[in-house]
Amino acid sequence: MSISRLSPTRNPSARAAAHRAMARAALFADSSACTRLKRYNHHMTKARRLEASIAGKEEAS
Repeated sequence: MSISRLSPTRNPSARAAAHRAMARAALFADSSACTRLKRYNHHMTKARRLEASIAGKEEAS
């Protein structure tokens, strides 16, 4: 396991951007359309959750 996976200090905004990038990459992967769509939806859902948590923290402040 890499060091970056063990470090929870990554910015949630950066994590959301990473999931959006993985979602775009999933669309062009060399796999079936069903698999590509499933991976895309998975990463976009995670990105949206992270962005919502960021927005919730900003409103609470």
